[in-house]
Amino acid sequence: MAKYRIGWMPGDGVGVDVMDATRIVLDALGFDAEYIHGDIGWDSWCQEANALPDRTLAMLRGVDAALFGAITSKPKEEAEAELIPALQGKGHVYRSPIVRLRQEFNLRTNLRPCKAYAGNPLNFRDGLDMVVFRQNTEDLYMGVEWHPLPQELRDVMTKTLPGPMKRLAETANEDIALSARILTRLGCQQIVRDAFDYAKKYGYKTVTIVEKPNVVRETSGLMVREARKIAKEFPGIELWETNIDAMCMWLLKNPEQYGVMVSSNMFGDILSDLCAQLVGGLGFACSGNLGDEIGIFEPSHGSAPKYVGLNKVNPIAMILSAKMMLDHLGEKDMAVRMENAVAEVIREGQARTYDMGGTTTTTGMAEAIAKRC
Repeated sequence: MAKYRIGWMPGDGVGVDVMDATRIVLDALGFDAEYIHGDIGWDSWCQEANALPDRTLAMLRGVDAALFGAITSKPKEEAEAELIPALQGKGHVYRSPIVRLRQEFNLRTNLRPCKAYAGNPLNFRDGLDMVVFRQNTEDLYMGVEWHPLPQELRDVMTKTLPGPMKRLAETANEDIALSARILTRLGCQQIVRDAFDYAKKYGYKTVTIVEKPNVVRETSGLMVREARKIAKEFPGIELWETNIDAMCMWLLKNPEQYGVMVSSNMFGDILSDLCAQLVGGLGFACSGNLGDEIGIFEPSHGSAPKYVGLNKVNPIAMILSAKMMLDHLGEKDMAVRMENAVAEVIREGQARTYDMGGTTTTTGMAEAIAKRC
């Protein structure tokens, strides 16, 4: 019997390619696992009107961790049009399966390390080592939205609109769309504490809270107030505060000054993509979705339909996501060997995928890394 049961969800597009490549490296490490396939993504939506079938949820409840490749997402009308004819016109609404996974398993913490490996020609600046903690289950991504606007919500909105904006009361309900930004005190506390715990464990001197409390006063204000309280529990670590827009500017000017950053869901999403580009782009952007029950690990890139079947894309983000899984499972030696192999291949520069200016295939990059494990 294998030591671990690992959920295996390639998803769509190049998710299949990078997952296959990652398996080459895991096998080279001697990782003892049974991989259990899970259906997820666009084909499941088109055939079943459910991008995350119940059987996949059931599978995930019986594994130690899971790896996930990539998914395709499309707007509501396009998603409806691609359902098989028997399912069209039945009121089915597409919902992101990864967002649903995060909510179903309360994967409240999204951890995104961004490290500039020596020798990467795409590094904005060498020596960068940043980590973004993104609250993963709340904020605008909760999917609490309305269009057209229900009259009872319109009545509340009309009462609370600031004076100059009361003209919106003249706008027809079908001409207004509304999304709710929802943050809870517990959600803020948990993500900030996770960030400080990580900083303490790995020796970072600062944690930067990235929000917009001067404009989004109630929700961002709650996050910042809770961060200030929790910072008092970590006297050796300094809390820095900055707005999301200013943070984007400072990261381009002085990225080496920042280590651990923490933010709410949408701002954290924006922030982590910027950090990823500073260390080479989404081909190097790994992430982990962490909760109390399970960890699900995925690259930050999408399904890249134009590259499907070309064996072309960079698998390093997926491979480093598997490295995060090994850390999560306590397989520290394997995790170190995997990261060292990735770093060595990047430093040598003999194997480079198209985004790095080379011609190495997805499989070729995985094999080069596997040889050094």
